[in-house]
Amino acid sequence: MSEEKEYYAREEAFRVFQEGYEKQTQGDVEEAIGLYQRSIDLYPTAEAYTFLGWAYSFQSRYDDAIEACRKAISVDPDYGNPYNDIGAYMIEKGKLEDAIPWLEKAVTAKRYESYCYPLYNLGRVWERKGDWEKAFYHYNEALKDNPDYTLARRAKARMQALFN
Repeated sequence: MSEEKEYYAREEAFRVFQEGYEKQTQGDVEEAIGLYQRSIDLYPTAEAYTFLGWAYSFQSRYDDAIEACRKAISVDPDYGNPYNDIGAYMIEKGKLEDAIPWLEKAVTAKRYESYCYPLYNLGRVWERKGDWEKAFYHYNEALKDNPDYTLARRAKARMQALFN
């Protein structure tokens, strides 16, 4: 593919991806899935695969979501979101031990804007496993990354109440 054709494919894929995101935020998950897939067909990106997985998760299609995230990682192993998302989907499937390595990879990913999410999810794992000290630690770390993260603040308060 020539540089010019690649540029236009990338631009169109991004436009279609954005349209998919809008549809998803409006609650039209089926339409979003189709648009994410079209975006991938035009120019595959880690973001499009990750958001495709996120859309699948809205339908409780966790295996499909995990597969989409694995494809995202194959496109860009530095992108942190799909690692966190796989961990979150493993939690939803009740596979707490399987979630841990994915969440730990998200915490150390080079390209990730919100480390609070995998830190919070690690807290969820440890809380469900009954290790309240580790849960508290991870909720606190999530708040260090994002002091406004309400779910982490509530979880930390819940853990503090257990210690009292």
